Amino acid sequence: VELRVIAHVCGDERMIDTFRQHKDIHASMAAHVYHVEEKDVTATMRRNAKTVNFGILYGISAFGLAERLHIPQKEARELITEYFEGFPKISQYLLDTMEFARQNGYVETLLGRRRYIKDINSANAILRKAAERNAINAPIQGTAADMIKIAMVNLAREIKAQQLDCKMVLQVHDELVFEVRKSEIEQIKNTVRKIMSSALQLSVPLDVDINEGVSWFEAH
Repeated sequence: VELRVIAHVCGDERMIDTFRQHKDIHASMAAHVYHVEEKDVTATMRRNAKTVNFGILYGISAFGLAERLHIPQKEARELITEYFEGFPKISQYLLDTMEFARQNGYVETLLGRRRYIKDINSANAILRKAAERNAINAPIQGTAADMIKIAMVNLAREIKAQQLDCKMVLQVHDELVFEVRKSEIEQIKNTVRKIMSSALQLSVPLDVDINEGVSWFEAH
């Protein structure tokens, strides 16, 4: 969800097109940074690209990426450079977001919910770097959190309106867990997919995967 949000807010055409075509965003990213065709992307390449994809949202450094992937810092730096060269609007978004935080002392989600970043202009480099990472991440992760809460409120209303004998029992990040009678499974699947995919109107589709089972473990 976070990658879909950042694709929307920064307007990067390559990311938006990948999501609209329902392609694997990590494989697509790997193909770009390693200069290969998507069909030639290996599991290791995809895993590394996935780490870069999410690491960028947390302001990861070449050192941090090297530690996480167990690769030399030079290679990690090259991966980050390739990423930003291929997706310049993401790089600009990160710079603009940090500058906004420095000027205003806060950042906002798409719905206007604020997080104040008190150390963004700190003379202490450690505090300032941590604040910069928060400034980058908070609007994206915060918007994802707003989105799932909107979906939960709308689903609660729709379940009541349809008089379904169904309970929403758990939210875990971008997942929702329901207890449902077998006779209502197909109806609730359709309802959940419709409500969750329309929680926020973005420039990319919000795909919804639904599984079932006698336990969360089995459904997962």
